[in-house]
Amino acid sequence: MTSEVVENEFEFYSKAEKYWKDVPPTVDGMLGGYGHISSIDINSSRKFLQRFLRDGPNRTGTTRALDCGAGIGRITKRLLLPLFKTVDMVDVTEDFLTKAKSYLGEEGRRVRNYFCCGLQDFSPEPNSYDVIWIQWVIGHLTDNHLSDFLKRCRAGLRPNGIVVIKDNMAQEGVIMDDVDSSVCRDLDVVRRIIRRAGLHLLAEERQENFPDEIYHVYTFAMR
Repeated sequence: MTSEVVENEFEFYSKAEKYWKDVPPTVDGMLGGYGHISSIDINSSRKFLQRFLRDGPNRTGTTRALDCGAGIGRITKRLLLPLFKTVDMVDVTEDFLTKAKSYLGEEGRRVRNYFCCGLQDFSPEPNSYDVIWIQWVIGHLTDNHLSDFLKRCRAGLRPNGIVVIKDNMAQEGVIMDDVDSSVCRDLDVVRRIIRRAGLHLLAEERQENFPDEIYHVYTFAMR
């Protein structure tokens, strides 16, 4: 539990904000020096997501998506804009969202909103999104804030909409990273928080073909 490793909540959040302010607004910066894995990541995410967008009575719509912890828009540009009519982006670092406007190019015209906000303080507009994509950012929220945020995401979904989390998973327990002021949780802890938020897991998948030295990465779809 984060309560065991996060001693000062205010410090936990402010230190993370300060860390990201010093990160260059590039794909390599967003991925902590692992920019070369971006295509592998995006291709796997697309396959995962497309299973919910296929035809069928419970098919997830493609009208609007939300990119949480969006950074400069790496996922918005390569995953969400090609699949959805419009996208909203939310990130705590204003410089990243400013950079996104040039990084996204012409297709960026279909980004409706750039929200500069920490996810602990952000509420998706109710009944608005077909997909809420949350990648490599849940470690910047305490357990309580993550659970509360996921509840607000649940309210933000349109009919048949899904929330997707893609993130690092620890082997056991919760590990603190003092450098960027984040935590890494194990699978059981993440599943427990998802259940606590009243969400039901639809699919879970481990990312393949990532470097051996980084944490295992899992993707979860829920509603």
